[in-house]
Amino acid sequence: MTANTIYNKFKGLTSLLVIPLTALLLSGCSDFLEIEPRTEIVLEKFWTEKADVDGIVSGCYSGLQSESCIRRMIIWGEARSDNMSPGTNIDQDGNLMNILNENITAKNGYTSWVDFYNVINRCNTVIKYAPQVASLDPGYTESELNATIAEMTALRSLCYFYLIRTFCNVPFSREAYIDDDQKMDLPASTFDQVLDSLIFDLESVKDMALKRYPTTKPAYQTGRITQDAIYSMLCEMYLWKQDYNNCIRYADLVIESKKRLAEEYRSANRNSSSENDNRTNGYPLLSNLYQTNMYGRAYNAMFTLENQEINQQEIIFQLIFSDAPRSQAMPANSAVGWLYGSATTEVGYLAPSDYIFSDIDKTSGRTVFDDKTKKWDGRMYLNCSASSKSIKKYGASSFDISVIQSDLSISYGSKWPTYVIGRDTYQDNGSNWIIYRLSDIMLLKAEALSQLLRDGSEQEVIAYNTPILEQAFNLVNAVNKRSHCQNILVDTLVAGDYLTKEQMQNLVMRERQRELMFEGKRWYDLVRRSRRDGNTTVLTQAALQKVSTGSALIGNKLTKMDAIYWPYNFDELKVNKNLVQNPAFSSGENESYE
Repeated sequence: MTANTIYNKFKGLTSLLVIPLTALLLSGCSDFLEIEPRTEIVLEKFWTEKADVDGIVSGCYSGLQSESCIRRMIIWGEARSDNMSPGTNIDQDGNLMNILNENITAKNGYTSWVDFYNVINRCNTVIKYAPQVASLDPGYTESELNATIAEMTALRSLCYFYLIRTFCNVPFSREAYIDDDQKMDLPASTFDQVLDSLIFDLESVKDMALKRYPTTKPAYQTGRITQDAIYSMLCEMYLWKQDYNNCIRYADLVIESKKRLAEEYRSANRNSSSENDNRTNGYPLLSNLYQTNMYGRAYNAMFTLENQEINQQEIIFQLIFSDAPRSQAMPANSAVGWLYGSATTEVGYLAPSDYIFSDIDKTSGRTVFDDKTKKWDGRMYLNCSASSKSIKKYGASSFDISVIQSDLSISYGSKWPTYVIGRDTYQDNGSNWIIYRLSDIMLLKAEALSQLLRDGSEQEVIAYNTPILEQAFNLVNAVNKRSHCQNILVDTLVAGDYLTKEQMQNLVMRERQRELMFEGKRWYDLVRRSRRDGNTTVLTQAALQKVSTGSALIGNKLTKMDAIYWPYNFDELKVNKNLVQNPAFSSGENESYE
């Protein structure tokens, strides 16, 4: 960690107090802040009551909601993958264009990790001072303190998880940096060292986290860390660690929790959804059926609507945004507006790749969407529009499919509005940014199951594999059938097509791509596959699908395992002499690959 990426003694904590989300929470402190020296406030006067802790906790979430962080979640997780191509006005963002062309250098602005380390330091600061507040404020109970520590540990772990999946080896510290004399130029810890530390931390606090927030705060159920969110993080982290049994264990905890929530919702609303249970093999995925011949309900609930009671049945953790920020004192998701399209520019800086569109157009030989679903997989239309060549997931304000006999009629709500105030333009996309949802966890479990399979055709191997194959297929098929836009219930996939380890793991990867497209997951899935295989063959093949020129050069670059990660930013290397540049990107002194 460097002086360029963390708050110094005076700047760090006081700067948290001016974030819009915390303004109301901290309004009682404003007079105090105006008359006291900042050094006195931070170290002596500020951390005295629970409201102080609550304000900085809100600041931690605000940091992750920043346009800079969301842009990186999208670009780090999607832009290098086979999902993405250049969109409209991409020439205005040369850094992003270079990423799409696999021409990443240490001077590319998107290699900066400062915003994530800022959030990490905020979390560390809360963990450091919250116990002091609990000793001073009798209204701040031990259980509330423990819940705060669990919440901040989880957010810190999430930030580090993004960093290691992007850069591999990164500086790691649990220490709050509030003093100029503290050593900040830490060397990078290895991927495995950081991952083990994150798992240890989350295992230590998981039982302290809130299971649910009060019903009077519906947005908190998915907009703040819960025990299910920590279980989801552990599920994925164990998958990256290749500890498949623990991955499955935590996936099951999340699935069972969502089943209980679905039962409570049914009971309270006296509604039965046996049809959806059959369609989703008993898993509590939201129904995609509005009424006979009308589809799109599940995706509207997750990606466009603000009905927290409905979408919390599937969403586990998301960053909350508003489509009317100036009236609600909350941020809009402007990163999605710029990258995926807005009311003024239907196609954003990023567009679906021609490879994705060509796959949708095919009736056989598809490599993403399944041939057997033909045109009935709603995700072919939810994810993107073939007519406008734009990303629709997160971009459109609504989505509906009308089935008329053998034809589909697709309609999208208009893009979220753009506001111009003075000289400033605001892309007021109102979509929340989903970090974890149930289908994601189900498919992580299916991937873990696929890795427990054995190779071979002997009877002993077949007997061992059969129940595991059934479990994995049941999970994938449930997610796939939910998106199927026909009233007649059919199995969209055939179990007999996936009887080997290779076939099943490829099926899971395809299902994750079509289900989670444009959600910041695809590149990380490919990196995880490369780490497991010990080579970049699958990742390189995927990355080359969208390339029309320069494929040989890009293919050669990506054969190096180091090249699937990102270089350290040039400025970070200048201030932290303990950082050693990713060898795939030279020393960092120039702007090109070796």
